[in-house]
Amino acid sequence: MLNEERYQLIQQIIEERNTVTVAELARIINTSESTIRRDLTTLDELGKIRKFFGGATKVIKNEGFYEDSVSVRETIMSKQKTEIAKYCAELINDNDFIYIDAGTTTSRLVDFITNENATYVTNGITHARKLIQKGLNTYIVGGKIKPVTEAIIGAEGIANLKNFNFSKAFMGANGIDINAGYTTPDIEEAMIKEAAVKKSYLSFVLADSTKFNRVFSVTFAGLKKSIIITDTLADKKYANETIVKEVMK
Repeated sequence: MLNEERYQLIQQIIEERNTVTVAELARIINTSESTIRRDLTTLDELGKIRKFFGGATKVIKNEGFYEDSVSVRETIMSKQKTEIAKYCAELINDNDFIYIDAGTTTSRLVDFITNENATYVTNGITHARKLIQKGLNTYIVGGKIKPVTEAIIGAEGIANLKNFNFSKAFMGANGIDINAGYTTPDIEEAMIKEAAVKKSYLSFVLADSTKFNRVFSVTFAGLKKSIIITDTLADKKYANETIVKEVMK
């Protein structure tokens, strides 16, 4: 097989699988691992793929400012979001001072919360309604309402958070990337997420596996700033950067 043909095949495999190891490529293409490593180095230098130790992943393009509505996002990876939410609900202890970020997976988390001895703060309108319906001690952040995500954002919300010191924060993210960290499309929403992470002793990002290797316009925290709670982790390099808990492993 000519080098160019092998390059095209490697790119095709990576595009289909998102992430692949050197051993897998060598087996599929029926060539040596040393050849695959040289090919990956060449393709990485050309900007066609992103090489990491032991494998490669596809190049991630900035997905910009576009964001699906809550009603659309609620239907995506529903089972996985439920399992993530169930696990996180068990992390809440008596006397915890909890921040719950707006988002569909964090909204699912509220459905499974049973601890009546913790205090909850949220910037999610739906989240606040669910919490008070459960009779839980609840505060809502004040500020501007963002209709598409039903989140409260803006300078007033950030000012509110500066007065708090959370024991745990449960955060949502649109994308997770090794270099870009945790990202979201909206500048104002990113700012309130950043403030919440900074004011929390422990921060958890609730993210199903579709969120990995995706980059949106604004970074609100680096990978090491939060523990990732996900369904399954295909790309193991993330576990080298921060703590990752797979709830459906």
